[in-house]
Amino acid sequence: MSQKKIIAIEYIRGISMLGVIGIHTGAYSLSNPKVNIHLFALLEILTRFSVPIFFFASAFGLFFTQNLTARFNYKDFLVRRLRTVLVPYLVWSIIYMIHYTFVSGDSTIWHPPLLYEFAFFGLASYQLYFLIILLWFYALMPLWRIAVSYIIQHPARNLSIILLLQILFNYYSSYILHADFSNHYINKLIYHRLSYWIFHYLFIFLLGAVCAVKYEHFKELIKNHQTAVANFFYLTLAGILSYYYYLLYWLHYTPEAAVNTAHQLSPIGVLYTLSTTLFLFMIFNKEKLPLGIKSILSRFGEHSYTVYLVHPLVMYYLINYIAGQNLMMTALVTIAFYLAATLISLAFSLIVKRVSTFLPIISLLLTGSKLSKPKSGV
Repeated sequence: MSQKKIIAIEYIRGISMLGVIGIHTGAYSLSNPKVNIHLFALLEILTRFSVPIFFFASAFGLFFTQNLTARFNYKDFLVRRLRTVLVPYLVWSIIYMIHYTFVSGDSTIWHPPLLYEFAFFGLASYQLYFLIILLWFYALMPLWRIAVSYIIQHPARNLSIILLLQILFNYYSSYILHADFSNHYINKLIYHRLSYWIFHYLFIFLLGAVCAVKYEHFKELIKNHQTAVANFFYLTLAGILSYYYYLLYWLHYTPEAAVNTAHQLSPIGVLYTLSTTLFLFMIFNKEKLPLGIKSILSRFGEHSYTVYLVHPLVMYYLINYIAGQNLMMTALVTIAFYLAATLISLAFSLIVKRVSTFLPIISLLLTGSKLSKPKSGV
């Protein structure tokens, strides 16, 4: 892949990371009973593509270097991916659990069966479920290779079928399925399904894989249909916003209930994720992006993993500071909170990278990547 194409994926990771921070900022803004519903929509609705599109980027990175006709060394693949995801998952889970016990005095999370639930469902912190789902995707990589080999024979038709099935499955899981079985363990598995069911994000993952394998065709398709891609994005954006305001004004939902209904797994949410993925790829493959925007997106793309892992911890202390100052989460304070959480998390990631050049174990534990020590005289 050329440098430009790699950067396009990096930019997508960067803007998605900014969106994830927005979603979690929106949750904190609800501490204000008179939350600004329009700012809330910006933080919680427009950003709904953020987590799913990470699966697109992950699959794209995996499959761009895959030769589907060559022998696949599953063991080597799994060892590398477990290092990059499982190690940071375990380390950050322990960090968040130690922090929780330190601030609350509650040590019950360290005892079975609660400890097993925390480990299996990523409950140590609300963002860690992403790594659990990613691990399942990695573990089933041979299955995805077979699936992609079949899909690329008729990509438009096969992806359309999978998209339809995805919408139906997500609708059932989101609005119909309830954890009301007689068996306690089944109820646990159902209740925590968002933390580990890969089926919620199967379409967007396979889309990333197919777009990587058929990249030149995909790029040409996007280039030749820019107006259609843009219109699809604007239409779905209007659709998900309209649904949000309909829930608020017509059905009198609270902002929290509205966003818990108009989420990324809703039918319009799935379509909005798809349109945003195509739209961002179209935008980021163009030459005429302002240098400042390129720099910001590149920096956050590079540090998106660490920022994703640490930002809830940063937010915890920021919200405590705001509460200690008797400040209300007004629109201005909410924006300041978002910017502070973003910049502090980025600063932490930069420090980790700098320290890891001398202590590579830090990078391995916190991000799953190996950084070589600088050579003497360099």
